[in-house]
Amino acid sequence: MNQPALGAAGHAGGEGGPDARQLRTILVAVSIALMAVIASVSGLNVAQTHMAVEFGASQSTILWIINIYTLALAALLLPLGAIGDRLGRKPMLVTGLGVFGAANVVAGLAPTAEVMLGARVAGGVGAAMIMPITLAVITSTFPEERRGKAIGVWTGVAGGGGILGMFLSALLVDVADWRWLFALPVALVVVAAAMTLRSVPDSREKPAHRFDTAGALVSTVAVVGLVFVLQEGPERGWTAPATLVGLAVGLIAGIGFVAWQSHRRDAALLDVRLFRERGLAAGSITLLVVFGVQAGIAVVLFPFFQVVLGWSGLLSTVAMMPMAVMMMAASGLAPVLAARIGARSTTATGVALAGVGLALMALFVSVDGGYLSILPGLLAMGLGMGLSMTPSTEAVTASLPREKQGVASALNDVTREFGTALGVALLGALVSAGYRGAIADRLDGVPRVAADIAREGVANAAEVAPSAGSHARDLLRAAQQSFVDGWQEAMWAGVAVMGALFLYIALRGPKNTAPAVEDETEATEAVAAGSPRGN
Repeated sequence: MNQPALGAAGHAGGEGGPDARQLRTILVAVSIALMAVIASVSGLNVAQTHMAVEFGASQSTILWIINIYTLALAALLLPLGAIGDRLGRKPMLVTGLGVFGAANVVAGLAPTAEVMLGARVAGGVGAAMIMPITLAVITSTFPEERRGKAIGVWTGVAGGGGILGMFLSALLVDVADWRWLFALPVALVVVAAAMTLRSVPDSREKPAHRFDTAGALVSTVAVVGLVFVLQEGPERGWTAPATLVGLAVGLIAGIGFVAWQSHRRDAALLDVRLFRERGLAAGSITLLVVFGVQAGIAVVLFPFFQVVLGWSGLLSTVAMMPMAVMMMAASGLAPVLAARIGARSTTATGVALAGVGLALMALFVSVDGGYLSILPGLLAMGLGMGLSMTPSTEAVTASLPREKQGVASALNDVTREFGTALGVALLGALVSAGYRGAIADRLDGVPRVAADIAREGVANAAEVAPSAGSHARDLLRAAQQSFVDGWQEAMWAGVAVMGALFLYIALRGPKNTAPAVEDETEATEAVAAGSPRGN
């Protein structure tokens, strides 16, 4: 399938298209914009206690301040990506940067929790305008021989940007004030906007059919319902009325969306028949699983660092950096490897390495082993995820036609967001269940009140341990060991999921065609001559 062109601006790599220098500037601009969005997903986690004290807010309100951003982002990705295809990707990106930047300024100055909630919703809307367009700009601007490497950079930022953003956020909280967290995305937005206005060409399409407003609304309801369940289920309980209502609404709207899109066919927001293609189905499933596992691992790593190892929040984020760096490096290496051995083999190799990383952590993690007991597993996971994300992202964007690249990019992003929410919910639940099951037999002699609190979670156990008198050390040790036991159960579950994904990719992954590697001279001449290339 041919990759997208630049619409009114000319075909990617064609006459009047960007030269190599401008392409690099475009890639830097969209990567910075993407980094601002990704960093805001996880960065506020490090300021939970500060916000609770300053706003006098409950833990539930603080969680909503954090989660409402992701909810708005995920819900609006698909419709705003489609609108960007029609109205122009550059105007949509610039507008999104403006909305996102203004929302972060308001959030940084927010006097109350209510104002903060509103600012976070607005930030999510701006992020939904930015995120799909950053990838659509790449797929609609870069010629084929450069596109794979550019997508590799994009996936590296998307994968490792959250960890890097959390590190920078923790650093700002440590050395300044929690409100300075919002200065980071604002600074990134200013730089990205200036580079976008100067260097990013506009591209838009003129589809033959009217915008699918009904499909956009139903998709938004479906995503809101399902993401709400994944975010609130662990807090409210999976059988709570609000959770069950959210699940019912999400499922009904999701089924309705599929039925409506099947009816609309060529005029659909997203032609669901395309999921019959190996590339789109395999790429989407791989991104769902890989990002789910990554997010779930991050959630359980921080209690390990902070409670089991006794590290600060900042040091805990530093400990995550080797995985992020490995992931970003492997994302850049993946297109080169895919050109030699094929996309399916590259993806399968990455999935296998990620599974090995999970197995290494399950086998060797221990209370006394410290950081070195999990470092090999983290490195293997980072390498595997980086290798699998880039060809999967490219498979998704290559499966949709030129006029749907905003939709393709949005689908890629929605899949990531769903995977993240699913991984956090499921792996977090597995660790919690394993912890509660393991600690039940380790609290003999501990005062009843302290024991009841310790059963709620490892952080609760660490907080209540000093009040357990002579049993304090035994209580803390029991909690740490029980958390490690729960960790191991979750890791083995992740290994099983990765094993199933590996078999699926091996059997049903995209065709293993490895394009011939062009030398740099030929590629440069092709760009200069305006030679169009298809997939």
